[in-house]
Amino acid sequence: MGKRSIIWFRRDLRVSDHPALLSAIAESDEIVPVFILDPKLIKSSGSKRLAYLAQSLKSLDDSLNNCLQIIAGDQLKVLRDLQKKYDAETVHISAEYEPYGSKRDKNLEAGGIKLIRTGSPYAVAPGRVLKPSDNTPYRVYTPFYRAWCLHGWREPAGKPKEIPTVKANSDSREFPDWKLPEGVKISNAGEQAAIERFKYFQKNGLDNYDEARNLAGIDGTSKMSAHLKWGEIHPRTLLAPLGKSKAHEVFRKEIAWREFYADVLFNNPHTESDYYAPQFSKMRYDKPGAQFKAWCEGKTGYPFVDAAMRQLLKEGWMHNRTRMVVASFLVKDLHLEWQLGERFFREHLVDYDVASNAHGWQWTAGCGTDASPYYRVFNPVEQGKRFDENGDYVRKYVPELAHLKGIEIHEPWNVLDGYLKDYPQPIVDHATERLESLARLDEIKASKPLPPTK
Repeated sequence: MGKRSIIWFRRDLRVSDHPALLSAIAESDEIVPVFILDPKLIKSSGSKRLAYLAQSLKSLDDSLNNCLQIIAGDQLKVLRDLQKKYDAETVHISAEYEPYGSKRDKNLEAGGIKLIRTGSPYAVAPGRVLKPSDNTPYRVYTPFYRAWCLHGWREPAGKPKEIPTVKANSDSREFPDWKLPEGVKISNAGEQAAIERFKYFQKNGLDNYDEARNLAGIDGTSKMSAHLKWGEIHPRTLLAPLGKSKAHEVFRKEIAWREFYADVLFNNPHTESDYYAPQFSKMRYDKPGAQFKAWCEGKTGYPFVDAAMRQLLKEGWMHNRTRMVVASFLVKDLHLEWQLGERFFREHLVDYDVASNAHGWQWTAGCGTDASPYYRVFNPVEQGKRFDENGDYVRKYVPELAHLKGIEIHEPWNVLDGYLKDYPQPIVDHATERLESLARLDEIKASKPLPPTK
């Protein structure tokens, strides 16, 4: 029997461009690939994300000679048992930086597990990009982006020619059978699906991404978010073919937003569920009730908001433009705390990423990293007219309005038969609530620091 190493898959469910897998293969004659079903993470994941994960694990297993070991239980016990069973001293992993994963790995090392970290889910690992003036983290995106580009990243790592895996016993092949709720359809999972989608996007969407990405009614985004969340593709792979055109630059910036938020959370772990700008915790917020329920169900009476929320419920995904619109509506029109929306997204998003979700919400809520964003209140009607001019997006997800044509779909109250099919009336008046949200801001403004100069 030759030397063996364990490769523990987590948010890196692929075999291409996977430095930790290459490292495990390089030091061993055989590898023991394992995915551990963590009861705590399973409990906090919604049914859509679990169904996606089940598909992704099957795809990964196909790439590993059908030798992926899937074991439920306490990670320390599972890894100790595998080390003993296969006489495998080392456990190879991709480094994780978010609060839960980072703490878990430190606890395992304290318990005697020898973890070898190679690579991470990012092009540039959190904590690496620092201000040259004082070696502190960036607090604002634009200077971070410039420094991130300057720092640069490695070329994608290759795909192993062979993956020598140990045979797995049937008792360590506990593939979960998580089913989707009725009527829900999610995107295809797995490394192959990620590669195929990116190829499609390169051919059909990348070169006009800067113009098309905001239009909710068309397939103008990369749809890479779920694949990146589960590490079915690495951001380096997405960055590698990008040129210098405006469209390519905008796509590069979107990848950098993900890395910026990971960096912000790494440096401020409390912001997973707490305010980045603490003065906003003192703002007056309403208690969730019937209006929050209407928001969750996509029954606010604002067509663009409702289409987006129903898309989330039906597909476990939501267009990025509408994520901002529904978040603004929750915080600025309904005066509810951003954490309510963050938790709802966490339950329903297939692409849920702790850093991107928490800080995307805080950016729109006005308590995040942007210099003075609270004044930015998205108008749900004007946003619909601008980014879904023909009404195709609303028509797809709000059948009660499908009889309306073109731009009139965004204001059914102005159309003679707008409420023919029992679409709900608006639950609030946007103009009134906008002024109310700004009045509430004035109440806490005295304690608000000046925005950063860079």
